Amino acid sequence: MITSVLRFLEVSKPIFNLFVGINASDINYSAGRYDTSVKPPFDVGFEGIGDVVALGLSASAHYSVGQAVAYVKAGSFAEYTVVPAKEAVPLPSVKPEFLTLMVSGATAYISLKNLGGLSEGKKVLVTAAAGGTGQFAVQLAKKAKCHVIGTCSSDEKSGFLKSIGCDHVINYKTENVESVLRKDYPEGVDVVYESVGGKMFDLAVNSLATKGRLIVIGFIAGYQNPTGTQPIKAEFLPAKLLKKSASVQGFFLNHYFSEYKMALQHLLKMYEKGELVCEVDLGDLSPEGKFIGLESVFRAVDYMYMGKNIGKIVVELPHSVNSKL
Repeated sequence: MITSVLRFLEVSKPIFNLFVGINASDINYSAGRYDTSVKPPFDVGFEGIGDVVALGLSASAHYSVGQAVAYVKAGSFAEYTVVPAKEAVPLPSVKPEFLTLMVSGATAYISLKNLGGLSEGKKVLVTAAAGGTGQFAVQLAKKAKCHVIGTCSSDEKSGFLKSIGCDHVINYKTENVESVLRKDYPEGVDVVYESVGGKMFDLAVNSLATKGRLIVIGFIAGYQNPTGTQPIKAEFLPAKLLKKSASVQGFFLNHYFSEYKMALQHLLKMYEKGELVCEVDLGDLSPEGKFIGLESVFRAVDYMYMGKNIGKIVVELPHSVNSKL
């Protein structure tokens, strides 16, 4: 069994993880691309949700044993994780839907709020729209009264996107995305929420309208390569942006943590009011069945890279009578 090394700090508390989230960048972290100074073995996984099982002295003033909390912190792929009290997010209950908001939902909310310039009537293209963060970009853009276009890879994903309000779904397995965009949006799109990279990035740049904005929140198509990237036509990028007065800007959640708690509180309220769909994929349709236990994390990551998931991939960590803190 995989466990974190527990280090009891006065302001920390150990969490018994019940669900952990899978993110495309998990393999970037495990490959050492985020911090080249870290050498194996090291803990991986970015987010978890579970019950508080013990408290440091200062933490006990704000939390109680048995309380449901979520967190974003390296080392979630473990039975227990020690979390500083100030980084924990109290929740009404332990539900995997809450976990979808921690990284995926917050990334969409903060990036679109700060970089998207969304307003009524804007045309917004979301790539990998039926994925963990794409689902939120679609819904938040619709809340801003935008016209939303989403790309996906199956009829099932297309149906899901339509159910959450996506105006125009493009299945890139059966349609040529570039041709569809050129035909249906000859003046281009105003905002692109881009997480695929490679050829999709090039296509997105070509599809920008005058003063269009392209937000890069990832480039999953290249993560499995040795370098973690995929080639793009960068030599033409300056000319294309200049011609349209367009922009490309990256977004990395770690650089916006000053806005994180406010964003999360807003998203939680939206979900509790029924204003936000938090789709969870627990692997029920995967070849080997539901993702249960830490041993299934690798299957969940593979499932994501095969492009099979609808919504956020979450692994369930069931209680074990043999688990001891």
